[in-house]
Amino acid sequence: MIWQLAQNAWGPALEVLILTVAIYYVFRFVRGTRGAPVVTGFLVVLLAFFLVSFLLKLKVLLYLLGAFTAYFVLAVLVIFQPELRRMLAELGNFPLFATAHEQRETIEVIIQTVERLADVRIGALIAIEQTIQLQEAVESGIKIDCEATPEMLETIFFPNNAIHDGGVLIKGGRIAFAACIFPLTQRQDLNRSLGTRHRAAIGLSEETDAAIVVVSEETGAVSYAYKGHFVRSVSLEDLRAFLTSVLVTPARSRNWMGWIRSWTHRVKPGPVAVAKNDVPSTTSTEPAK
Repeated sequence: MIWQLAQNAWGPALEVLILTVAIYYVFRFVRGTRGAPVVTGFLVVLLAFFLVSFLLKLKVLLYLLGAFTAYFVLAVLVIFQPELRRMLAELGNFPLFATAHEQRETIEVIIQTVERLADVRIGALIAIEQTIQLQEAVESGIKIDCEATPEMLETIFFPNNAIHDGGVLIKGGRIAFAACIFPLTQRQDLNRSLGTRHRAAIGLSEETDAAIVVVSEETGAVSYAYKGHFVRSVSLEDLRAFLTSVLVTPARSRNWMGWIRSWTHRVKPGPVAVAKNDVPSTTSTEPAK
């Protein structure tokens, strides 16, 4: 009897919760899309017809409205076809479905880009998104949405380019945003030789689980940041090993509970590691990017 009462109480509550979440995400999905005005106008007209028919007891019109709602799903598919395609594409790029092969391709793109930029001493700041969405941690950015290639990344960071300032967000093997402003770390124990790029990399790593790669414009040194830890002047092989351990290995063993925990917890900032062969200067001429 107690079990039946519990079922009777939890059943409606669970239904209300599911409907609330579904309606919330539907409105969130519709808001800001090109089809939003069409759907809003359609719902207003439909509601007006329904109220008039109900108040005046127009049975035939009520029957037609009830029959017409069956085609509403088809109308939604037609109106929101571009948005639905984008949503399914993003679902396909979700880290849970990403393969080790795709992750390794992204790593090689990063390695090739860093190698070329370091040789000519062009500064770069690249963040690879994992489970925590980086759009919530950055203040601005220009939407790119193109395949991540060394040539495209070099073009973005090329000096005097309109979007070379700031960082680049890579999501699902694609360049999502460029010219992003990352949050700067507030730590006071950092070496003065660390420029704005490096401090932005540490700041983003303190708030997200992204892997951030930095190329110094002053020295051409390659560094990386992850979960508050910062390592300077690494070789390309060390960078490849780090990215593989962060992006490829976790992707094979990632489960739903680990994904949920990554959204509910934030890592504490760790120490900054400085390479032995990296002799810091008393001042930094690293440009504010």
